[in-house]
Amino acid sequence: MKETSEQNRQNSYAGEKRSKAEDFICKTHELNEIKKTVAVLSGKGGVGKSLVTSLLAVEMRKKGHKVGILDADITGPSIPKIFGGDDDRADTSEFGIYPAITHNGIKIMSINLLLEKNDAPVIWRGPLIAGAVKQFWTDVIWGKLDYLFFDMPPGTGDVVLTVFQSVPLDGIIIVTSPQDLVSLIVKKAYNMAKTMNIPILGIVENMSYILCPECGKRIDVFGESKADKVAQEMGIPFLGRLPIDPDLAALCDSGNIEKFEKDYVDECIEVVEHKFK
Repeated sequence: MKETSEQNRQNSYAGEKRSKAEDFICKTHELNEIKKTVAVLSGKGGVGKSLVTSLLAVEMRKKGHKVGILDADITGPSIPKIFGGDDDRADTSEFGIYPAITHNGIKIMSINLLLEKNDAPVIWRGPLIAGAVKQFWTDVIWGKLDYLFFDMPPGTGDVVLTVFQSVPLDGIIIVTSPQDLVSLIVKKAYNMAKTMNIPILGIVENMSYILCPECGKRIDVFGESKADKVAQEMGIPFLGRLPIDPDLAALCDSGNIEKFEKDYVDECIEVVEHKFK
């Protein structure tokens, strides 16, 4: 009897938390039909969130899905550069803001598409930055999308909290790298998502290894991978490893990531598609 009472109390508390979280959810623009929203994040910077976000969008687009990327990293935006849109600017009208569109039809919204100069710093305090990201959700005319990927800023601060509270996220993907320190940071991102009842789709490890160009031997530059063990500890899927690839880096630097053809994120794509069938 006590066990049933305690279970009912926990279920009631969880339901109350979900209800309170839903009170903060903002509606997207009335002209939008967005089927699934996925945020890509990590507890720290420099692990390759933007790269993973871009690869996921490119591969989903190749599969025929209608895809968009919301660049939520206001102070360090990189999505336009990766897709060769450094000189693009978002159009605006009385109805809202129109995203830029890449060569292969991926829709992109980033603060750099609204600035006069690409190298102009965004010297804003947290609430203003969070408000801009929220506007990318409420005021941008994305139209019909199968997937909208959020390229999140590093850490678990204002912007991440705003997205988690304001957007009805269908799931998050956590990006990590092989170092011991990063596994601790990943757990912070994991715990934040669990606290806010955001589904966790899994973990991707970036910069996992490099292949010797002479002999093809795999070299673990940052030590032995631990991401699969971390994922197992947390009870979430491990979605694969991405190597350090100079060819991929060159394509990103030249704005030609849509020309990349290797299957680094296929496992991740399969999990996402299966999850949302």
